[in-house]
Amino acid sequence: MCHQTVSLVARALEEAGIPTIVVGSAKDIVEYCGVPRYLFTDFPLGNPCGKPYDRESQRTVMDSALGVLATASQPGTTVETDLVWDDSGAWKDAYMRVSDENRESLRAAGEARRAERASWHR
Repeated sequence: MCHQTVSLVARALEEAGIPTIVVGSAKDIVEYCGVPRYLFTDFPLGNPCGKPYDRESQRTVMDSALGVLATASQPGTTVETDLVWDDSGAWKDAYMRVSDENRESLRAAGEARRAERASWHR
């Protein structure tokens, strides 16, 4: 689900009296949508809770989110985690960049991912 949709759903749930917390990586978009409580993780899009299979960082993110949900005292509260994706920060320079050097490997990875997903529905 996209950040805008999640943000709007959170607002609707809050209006119905259900407290929400949004965990995400697109700070500008989520804050623009005006969610009541937001935990920002500076991770690549699609990975707001951490690296796959990294249970320790995922648990830290979830504990932080529940803490914000329990303690936020005013609407529009944003809390940032101090977690980092990697020590170099190099992912920010290369994330979602397509160039002549990586075009073929990205195409092959996409085809493999589509084939894997297609096998799930057989």
